[in-house]
Order: sequence, then C-alpha cells, then structure tokens
Amino acid sequence: MLRLAVIFGLALTLPAAAAPSARDLKDQVATVMARTHAQGLAIAIIQDGRIRSVAAYGVRNARGEPLTPDTVMYGASLTKAVFAYGVMKLVGDGRLDLDRPLAALLPQPLPDYRGYESLAGDPRWKSITARMVLTHSTGLPNFAFVEPDHRLHIHFDPGTHYAYSGEGFLLLQLALEKGLGLDVRAFTDGYLKELGMTRTSLQWRDDFAGNLADGFNDQGKTVAHDKRSHVRVPGSMDTTITDMAKFAAALVSGRGLTPAALGEMERPGLPITTAHQFPTFSPELPPEDRRADLKAGLGVVTFEGPQGPGFYKGGHDEQTANTLVCLIRTRDCVVILSNDVRAEAGYRDLVRFVLGNTGVPYDWEYGDGAGKSNP
Repeated sequence: MLRLAVIFGLALTLPAAAAPSARDLKDQVATVMARTHAQGLAIAIIQDGRIRSVAAYGVRNARGEPLTPDTVMYGASLTKAVFAYGVMKLVGDGRLDLDRPLAALLPQPLPDYRGYESLAGDPRWKSITARMVLTHSTGLPNFAFVEPDHRLHIHFDPGTHYAYSGEGFLLLQLALEKGLGLDVRAFTDGYLKELGMTRTSLQWRDDFAGNLADGFNDQGKTVAHDKRSHVRVPGSMDTTITDMAKFAAALVSGRGLTPAALGEMERPGLPITTAHQFPTFSPELPPEDRRADLKAGLGVVTFEGPQGPGFYKGGHDEQTANTLVCLIRTRDCVVILSNDVRAEAGYRDLVRFVLGNTGVPYDWEYGDGAGKSNP
C-alpha cells in the first residue's frame, strides 16, 4: 500500500469542496502509481495563491525509504521557471531590460567566450535578448551536444518562432554573470530564501544528502541522484515538493514581483507554431493548423482553456517527471514531482482530478505520450 508521509493544509477559509480531500487524493495518486508502476510521487495544491495541501507518496530509493515532502528531488527544467522568476525580479528592479540585446551587456563579443566560438561567422547573436531566451526563440539548439558537430549554431532569425533551448538560458546566465557581475548562485539562493525555500538550490548542498531521492527510469531501474556541482540555469535545481508549493503560491500571486513583471510572465507572447515541443526544430504547421490557445510566456508556456488562461512548465529527464500548472483567474495551481519517469503517463488524469478541465497542452508537450521531453 502506498504510504502518505505528510499532508497538511493552510488557508482554512477556503471552501472544502474546492480541492480533493486527502483521502480522495491519496486514492487517485495510488491509482496513477499502480497503473504507471511509478515508485514515488509528490504533489502540492495551491488555491487562491495559498498552499492548500502538500503530500508525498511511495519511496525515494531502492531501499524503500519513504518519499516525504522534505525529500530533495531533481527539479529538472522547472529550474527554468524558477530562474525566470529571478530574471523578472531584475527587470522589476530596473537592472535588466528584456528587449535590450544581451550583446550590449557583455564586455566582449560573444564568440570570444568559450563554447561560443562557432558563432563568429553569424552576426545574428548580436540581436538575442532576454525576452527571446525566456520565450525559447533564440534560434539556438536545446544543447550544443545534440548538434552533429557538437558546436553551437543559430538555426533561424532570433525572435521569429519558438524552439526549446537550454542553450539560450545558458547564454542569459553568461550575460548576467559577465555583464551585470551577478553571482547567479548567490542571487538565486537569495530570492529562494526570501520565499522560504530552505531546501532548494541550483547547486548541490551536502545537507541534502540525508533525505534525498534517487530516480527510477522507464525500466524501473534505479538511477543515483546527480549531485550537480555547477549552477546551470536550464536545469540544475534540487528542490522539494514543500518548497515548490511555496514557489507556485508566490509565482501565481506575484509575490516578490512588480505587477508589471508578473503580467509579462503570464502574458501570452510568442505564438507556438509546431505540432509538438520536440524535436526542438520541428517544422512549423500551416497557419490554419496552429493552436491559437498556445503561446510562449516568459519561462512558462501559456494556454487558454475552459477555465480561462493558464500557464505551465514541465521538467523531465530519463528518471524524472515534473509538472507545474496554474490557472490565472482563480490563482489555483498543482505541482507534481516524481522521481520515476513512468509517473508522467498519469499526469493528464491527475491534473484534471485536482483542477478540473484546464486545457493544459500535454498533447503538444508529450507528443505520443511517451513523456520524455525537456531534459
């Protein structure tokens, strides 16, 4: 039987019917985990910008030790949304202009920096902005190592359409470090602390080791937790479901952001013109076949569904499956972290169980439903 490690509720003035009971949620999660064979799953529910419940189920490793709300798990590409929040704090403070080319921040031409030498013959790097990074429209690949020659190339005019790119986020990290003199770890640790996220960092901390989740791949085999020794804003974050509940509540409410910065994050921006998120450089659909409800926000993807506008972000690798979904009008969210990639096959049903019919575009993200997306 699945074990519920901890569950607690806040915002007691909310109507009881607005979220599933602990028992009903436990039963639904048990059904999803049994169907997908997932070993561990953690979930948080946010209502009206407040944490309603946080729960963890199953195990964190092959020894059968329980997954708890304070177990450190791999955040994967949810890191991008957490970093985007920080970027928008810089924007709100007047330290960064979303539409100023990053080249104007750098003290040297981009091709002078290690890893960017291959862009020397392509001046389009000079036009890339922070907004293009956050909307995945830089033209850079997801990562250089997927290129045939393992070198960076710009595949289309920056800003013209969406193509998922971790390399874009690394470029923004470089610009903040070299141009603003920002220590990205100290910067992120600072606002995470302000949000009360005491067990989250973009770099490994030794105090995480006592309650740490290993992963389970699609064959159910254990994969040891990767202790990431360097900050990489596309996806180096370790976190817990308790901390991600705090983040989701803050983000959907705009805590720590100016109203203008929150509006920019949530605003439907660049149209998304491909049938699926991956492969990264998928062909664009004919205009008549494109989804009008699907656009890039800043660090998130926006959608329009039966309950109005929303945004979401996923995070995945071979043994991790995470999702964050928020509805803007009600300020309701669900966050799911799993240390077993197989759990992802049940996320459509689980999100619908918690939030109702949202319209979150999992068909676009997952494609055939296999669940492997943005590492």
